[in-house]
Amino acid sequence: MTKANGPDSIMYMANVPTDLKYAKSHEWVRVNGDTATVGISDHAQHELTDVVFVELPALNRQVKAGEACAVVESVKTASDIYSPVSGQVTEVNKAVVDNPALVNTEPYGNGWFYKIKLGNPAELNGLLTPAQYTAEIGG
Repeated sequence: MTKANGPDSIMYMANVPTDLKYAKSHEWVRVNGDTATVGISDHAQHELTDVVFVELPALNRQVKAGEACAVVESVKTASDIYSPVSGQVTEVNKAVVDNPALVNTEPYGNGWFYKIKLGNPAELNGLLTPAQYTAEIGG
């Protein structure tokens, strides 16, 4: 965190790992072969504040890029989570259902949402690079 204007104002600096791709809707993708792991960014979890509920897509569900497929609720609001890529959901992270706070404490670690077998790997080219995402969120 860095200090902004004035001694009492603090500006939040989001963590944006360089090994990921990002959607403008604040989901991240980590690719391993033909499978992608999906979660929400540090910036998104910070904006949501305390996450209290996570609903994940059904196992084996076919999703399209841009389709709402999960829900995250915080003390402030409920938000749809959009799949950044198309494919079949191959795994869901039950740990975030049981302990939604993982989304806040480990958004890029144990706070991931689901894994998807890529239906169209070329869609990855339409996602933001870490530098583009940092610019998008005003970092």
